[in-house]
Amino acid sequence: KVDTRMANATAAAQAGAQPPVQGVTDSEIRFGMAAPFSGPAKEMGHQLKLGIDLAFAQANEDGGVHGRQLKLYTADDAYEPTRTLNAMKELYEQHKVFGFVENYGSPTALVSVPYALERHTLYFGAFTGAPSLRRDPPDRYVFNYRAGYAEEADALVHYLVKSRKLRPHEIGVLTQQDAYGDAGWDGVSRAMRRLRGGGAGEVFRMSYNRNTVDVDEAIAQLRRQKHAIKAVVLVATFRAAAKFIEKTRDIYPDMIYSGVGSTGLASELTVLGPKYADGIICTQVTPAVESYASVTLNYKKALAKYFPGEPADYTSLEAYLTANILIEGLKRVGPAVDTEALVNVLESMQNYELGLGPKVSFGPSDHQALHKVWGTQLD
Repeated sequence: KVDTRMANATAAAQAGAQPPVQGVTDSEIRFGMAAPFSGPAKEMGHQLKLGIDLAFAQANEDGGVHGRQLKLYTADDAYEPTRTLNAMKELYEQHKVFGFVENYGSPTALVSVPYALERHTLYFGAFTGAPSLRRDPPDRYVFNYRAGYAEEADALVHYLVKSRKLRPHEIGVLTQQDAYGDAGWDGVSRAMRRLRGGGAGEVFRMSYNRNTVDVDEAIAQLRRQKHAIKAVVLVATFRAAAKFIEKTRDIYPDMIYSGVGSTGLASELTVLGPKYADGIICTQVTPAVESYASVTLNYKKALAKYFPGEPADYTSLEAYLTANILIEGLKRVGPAVDTEALVNVLESMQNYELGLGPKVSFGPSDHQALHKVWGTQLD
């Protein structure tokens, strides 16, 4: 009887040594994405899903990762933080995903990041540059692909002040009224202080409500300014940014518009007419989609193969690059994949060559793959 009990205990211990990992089976690894698939920002959700699906399709055709197919589940929060918790629960509790990839938004991240951290679940490559995902030291389960908003703001302000010779009181900022807008505003203010020693009070701020294109009050604020505003930094979604440019271009024909760029913004402005698009300064966190870099050529080749008819887009390119870094981490971790092992592998990833120019690196004190910001100008 003693021997039987010992044998049973040994068997139980061995079985307990390798418990099942949620979202991982012999045949697949499941990931989840909470993003807008309805509402004004739904095109962003579509593009993010497209980029992940593209990278997963390539990997799966090559046999997957250690024989496992990669699968993406999505849940719609419409870019409304009040819906984000339900979207996260749907993915984690119903679809039993292993981790989250490319969630969308700064205000929604204030809900989704704590949810993932409480469950010690990977939160990888969210589509936001917010500081809440870039703590010092970083949260163990949160990894970013892109440069932060502070880095993009620094690049824009440096350009406006150093290259265009503007003074702080000649620069205005249009912000969305939420965590995204606050993060962008804070980035511009900090950058201005570093460059010119000016306080945040010297920079003029306008704002509009999230998930709207109602910029009339912001424009009214602009028109009430005593000092001439010569440049506006757009911390706005692309439709709101386009509406602001549309309504102010004729009033301020020499205004310099600059902000976080996207294919969507270019498309909106092109529809309005050449005068609205010409000269808009944008920052990007990927190489130009029109470039002949190997990574963008590979992206466009895969896009034509798996999703013919879908145009190249900065948002889907970013998601595609994010997914490829995640896939490389999964390959390196080996067949016995779990969250802790994957985090350890990611933190040891140094100088991974993805074809971006700068090499991809993570570390225990740096969970951001890239710090580079590319500048572009619409014509």
